[in-house]
Amino acid sequence: MSDSISFNRSSANGPAFIRHLDIVDHSDYVFYAALLLLPVDGTVLGFYMAFWTPISPWLFMVYVLLNRSLLPQVCRRFRTFFLLSVALFALSIVGWVTFAFHILPALWSFLEISGALACLSALEIAIRIKRLDWRDMIRTLIAVYWVAFAIGVVQFYAIKLDVPLIRDWFSHLMSREYITSDSQWGGDRPQFLFAEPSYIGMHLYGVLLPLMWIMRDHDRICMKRLRDLIVVFVVGAILMGAGIRIIIDTGVTLVIMLVMHTDFHNREQAKRTYEVFGVMFVAGVVIGVLNSRIRSILLQGPIAGIMNPFYAFVGFGAGNLSEVERTVRQSEQLIPGISNPGPTWWWLKTVWRPDSVRTGTITMSAYSSLIGEFGLIGFIALAAVIIRYVREQRPWNRMIVCWLILTAYLYVQFEGYAFYALPLFIWTIGNRDIRCAVPLTRSEESGDGDILQAVRRFTITSTGWLQRRRKG
Repeated sequence: MSDSISFNRSSANGPAFIRHLDIVDHSDYVFYAALLLLPVDGTVLGFYMAFWTPISPWLFMVYVLLNRSLLPQVCRRFRTFFLLSVALFALSIVGWVTFAFHILPALWSFLEISGALACLSALEIAIRIKRLDWRDMIRTLIAVYWVAFAIGVVQFYAIKLDVPLIRDWFSHLMSREYITSDSQWGGDRPQFLFAEPSYIGMHLYGVLLPLMWIMRDHDRICMKRLRDLIVVFVVGAILMGAGIRIIIDTGVTLVIMLVMHTDFHNREQAKRTYEVFGVMFVAGVVIGVLNSRIRSILLQGPIAGIMNPFYAFVGFGAGNLSEVERTVRQSEQLIPGISNPGPTWWWLKTVWRPDSVRTGTITMSAYSSLIGEFGLIGFIALAAVIIRYVREQRPWNRMIVCWLILTAYLYVQFEGYAFYALPLFIWTIGNRDIRCAVPLTRSEESGDGDILQAVRRFTITSTGWLQRRRKG
């Protein structure tokens, strides 16, 4: 790059398990530590963020500060995203002046935004500017997610075989534990090292699956290892009863992958894909009707009906989600009959979950949090900045659209601004050395082919069985 700095490269010194790492200076140890701790986001060892306790975002911040001399290069490359954070701060002033200013929740809200920017900046510094070996990073991530899966298996057998020593140890390690039978969050479930079992899909489909796509044209071995890790993790989590969110996430992801890889000009491919859509739609409806928890997740939309139109646009200000609860409670008095069960009552009471929002930090949806704090203006500004950035960097294609839709879906039931899925998408789009396109007629070679072929074979078998039943 024209504005890059020349570094003297060296190998890491120390224990054997880190001696192979490609580093430029000692600050790079912090970056690798952040990668090592990526799946550790729900322990008491982490630092509090809204509904999770990650360590990696804080390490990314430290890494960026240690390499602050390189920050001007990063700011020039991603200036619109840094300016957006300033705009969100300006939007918050309205809510702070007219409603309230809660200093700690406001500080934590902007620290989460800083965590997302730090992840984006850390990727730029480590890979593009310092040019650290990305293979070391992929191998590190594959190893730590296998460790996380192994821990989930240990938790599962500790639950099934009733091993109090292991169960109690993990129940004390996790900030919000789901392992013991008397857990208030729904116990007897392995949660690996995540804040809760429902975050499995965030990691698998927000981090590992995009990395598998990226590796397609760079390292076939790493791509296949990532594919195997994802498949084993998904199947294992479902069989171990980790929760229903991973089932929904997997179904949505499979549909997106089918759209990504199907050549709709090919009648045979298109027909089989439509058959898969039909089977998955019927299965989703049946499961949704029979399972109350799935019904609640599918019905709880990301956007609340805020009663004051002005604040629907400008938001209540960073850290003022508690004001949303106050608005909901005021609406109970303003609208006759709203206290009784009904569509409007459900929309206000269920979506915003006022019993949880009382802390001023919990909505369970990034969209609810973003619109509640920064209004529709903040939300539209973020969407516009992302779309404009993609248009400036690359021509739109099916993979980019599908990846963006998948990323947008994942944040519907996850409120952490600092999660890594969106920064990874933005950084990859801005790196033109990475090919973001999927061959439509050669899905078997893409790494997703095994998964898609299995789904298609299942659909063909199911369709044939139904036709034979009809004839019989």
